[in-house]
Amino acid sequence: MSMQLFTIGHSTHSCTRFIEIVKGVGVTTIVDVRSSPFSRHFPHFNRDALQWQLREQGIHYLFLGRELGARRDERECYVGRQARYDRIEQLPRFRAGIQRLLVGCKTQIVALMCAEKDPITCHRMVLVSRAARQPGLNVRHLREDGSIESNTSAETRLLEVCKLPTEDLFQTRESLIERAYDQQGLRIAWQQPLAVEFGARDVFRDSEESNS
Repeated sequence: MSMQLFTIGHSTHSCTRFIEIVKGVGVTTIVDVRSSPFSRHFPHFNRDALQWQLREQGIHYLFLGRELGARRDERECYVGRQARYDRIEQLPRFRAGIQRLLVGCKTQIVALMCAEKDPITCHRMVLVSRAARQPGLNVRHLREDGSIESNTSAETRLLEVCKLPTEDLFQTRESLIERAYDQQGLRIAWQQPLAVEFGARDVFRDSEESNS
């Protein structure tokens, strides 16, 4: 039996438009994968406000930002100041989050939500839905205009952005796509700001929105 997984960025939507888009494809659960579930510029996407609005429309809200967010407090996933996606994927908390997501997809129509409007510039695709891929899981992306983009189409755009060919005599398309994911992950992964007070104070904390 096929499982459905959508992704969506709240971007600059009104709450009404956001709900209209997800209800239009039958989403029953929003899984929020922002590390910090707040928005200074769009407060209707703050965790409590969004959860209330979704509940009014019969849509369940689940926050998995600690498990599946891009800004981590586990030191072992950092190389210098950058949180590396390949290391995040190995974290027990992240793997538990992926398993919880996949279990939910068996009975619910789930949409992963983050802030970025384009999935190929957001960890919801480059990290989370990549890690969740498995036979029988149909991943699609809800774009800003409400259109649906297949994961295959998004991966083709990812190849183009990373300046990789869509076909190669010596490499399979699958290996090229994995290279593109790796390159994009390095490009967009969260970097901790420089420590203050001569580097003596930890700065491992969440901020909002960008690389969320």
